[in-house]
Amino acid sequence: MKKKRLYLLLFLVGSFFMVRAQHSMNPVEEKSKVHFVIKNFGIKTGGDFSGLKGSIRFDPKNPWSGSFDVTVDAATIDTDNGSRDGHLKKEEYFDVTRYPLIRMVSTKVQGTTKPGRYQFTGELTIKGTIKPIQFQFVAEEKDGGILFTSDPITLNRRDFGVGGSSISMADELKVTISVFAR
Repeated sequence: MKKKRLYLLLFLVGSFFMVRAQHSMNPVEEKSKVHFVIKNFGIKTGGDFSGLKGSIRFDPKNPWSGSFDVTVDAATIDTDNGSRDGHLKKEEYFDVTRYPLIRMVSTKVQGTTKPGRYQFTGELTIKGTIKPIQFQFVAEEKDGGILFTSDPITLNRRDFGVGGSSISMADELKVTISVFAR
């Protein structure tokens, strides 16, 4: 009986230190962005979102105990064309009045066979539609925080009701996420 108690005590102490070792961080706005590229009339067009907020818990030594819950302000869309940005904020596209945030939440984070690379599994919410999402990312300690950089993520805009029935715009787009958190 004493061995069982000792094992239980060791397990509880170990679990406590594993959770304590995990960093609880927040995105640093000026060093983070979401970038996208989509073809419009056959020409690649890109832009960025900013306004990243949220909570990130991550320890490179224990990635499976990590969690991400981050949002981006949909109204911050910037394609270097004010007229186009205004159009993309409307109901047919991001409907920023009714859906001001784009949200990504992890359901599982795990390591890969390559050091410094991790697998994100979770849910992406755009315009109230939730879809599963999975991608690999790199986590690099830098300037007193961690820089998380995703591999390119392929999304279908129609899955989220973005762009309506536009035939000039491609259905698929590529998104890269770069979040610096402290």
